[in-house]
Amino acid sequence: MNDRRRWKRLAVWGLCAGSVLGWGPPALAATAPAAKSSQTAPAVEPQAVAALERMGAFLRGQQTFEVTAKTTTDELLDNGQKVQVSGTADIRARRPDRLRVDSASDLKQRQYFYDGKRFTVNGPGSGYYASFDAPPTLAKTLEAAEQRYGVELPLVDLFYWGTDKGSVKKLKSALYVGPATVEGVATDQYAFRQGDVDWQVWIEKGDRPVPRKLVVTSSQEPSQPQHVATLDWNLKPRFEDALFDFVPPKDAHRIAFEDTRTRAGRNTPSRSR
Repeated sequence: MNDRRRWKRLAVWGLCAGSVLGWGPPALAATAPAAKSSQTAPAVEPQAVAALERMGAFLRGQQTFEVTAKTTTDELLDNGQKVQVSGTADIRARRPDRLRVDSASDLKQRQYFYDGKRFTVNGPGSGYYASFDAPPTLAKTLEAAEQRYGVELPLVDLFYWGTDKGSVKKLKSALYVGPATVEGVATDQYAFRQGDVDWQVWIEKGDRPVPRKLVVTSSQEPSQPQHVATLDWNLKPRFEDALFDFVPPKDAHRIAFEDTRTRAGRNTPSRSR
């Protein structure tokens, strides 16, 4: 993946701060003032990290959830110019072995299904889909999808924080910005630096500390492209098993995933005969 696109992996699949399955233990800290002297403020404020841990501990306790994201993403053209692309992603999950994701943007549509046995990627309107036999847990299935087949789901980092893929040790800085309102909801805003991206998260106040907004900015590119997502949560959804089952349309054609471990550099499915 080239440097220009590398930032976008964090941006598009976003929620660098998020995790549902693997956050560390909860921790609470006193609220800090928004403005601090640069001589006394630590690079990584404990209360900012504690806010992430509290959010993750809360989400980890949810057996089922649905989150809908409205996104805007800056795409970089070959000449370095930015163009903005809008999109949505709807994730419905039931731990430990059910997942469905419906994503759409101005450029493409994708559906992802996991029923505890098979993982399927479908391209509505394209007439093609691909499947592989999946491990018995969601965490292992996401790992196989990415490492073996190069498939990265929208908001996939929801499932990684608190593991080696989402460690606080990767943070260069973390600070509390102050109170803010997101679509009428009272939140606390935090800002972080990690690798070659800056990112912010707005966490809902009160007894539902869920992320309500995220902004990811590439600090590597001169134009500083951004990805922005606003999130709406349903923590008490009722799902039927059929929701997670993929039934191919009559005119759909199955194609085969190509294992990226055997053909480095290629991560798109190839047609099966």
